[in-house]
Amino acid sequence: MDLVTPGFGLVFWTTITMLILLFLLKKYAWKPIVDAVDSRSKQIEDSLKAADLAKQEMTDLHAENKKILDEAKEEKKNILAEAYKANQEIIASAKSEAQVEANKVLENARATIVSEKNVALAEIKNLMADLSVDIAKKVLQKELSDESKQRDYIAGILKDIKLN
Repeated sequence: MDLVTPGFGLVFWTTITMLILLFLLKKYAWKPIVDAVDSRSKQIEDSLKAADLAKQEMTDLHAENKKILDEAKEEKKNILAEAYKANQEIIASAKSEAQVEANKVLENARATIVSEKNVALAEIKNLMADLSVDIAKKVLQKELSDESKQRDYIAGILKDIKLN
């Protein structure tokens, strides 16, 4: 059993060595190791905070982008509505102007037709008057030569004329 049970000297020197080692580790290694672990822990916490901040900023940017996109869509809708309204106004205005112009052309055509009709009627009247005078002249020249023929001719004309 001596192999399993350590001697007092071994336990004593092992304990002293262990205490010296702990003292040296505490004095020279523990503080830098703890400082490095604390520094790394702080760095990780700062990185997580920065990531959360970046995530929040991304969420805010996303919301702002959505808002801007919605505003742009609304503005596009308004512009299209205004363009459609302006288009309808232009069409209505063009139709109105075309109707006014068509009415002017129609009135001018009617006035021209009436004026040409009056000119044509005047020419016909003048022509009829000239023809009547020529016919009367020829008839009178022929009939004046013989008095009995002239009376027969006048009687025939009087029979053809109906009094209103």
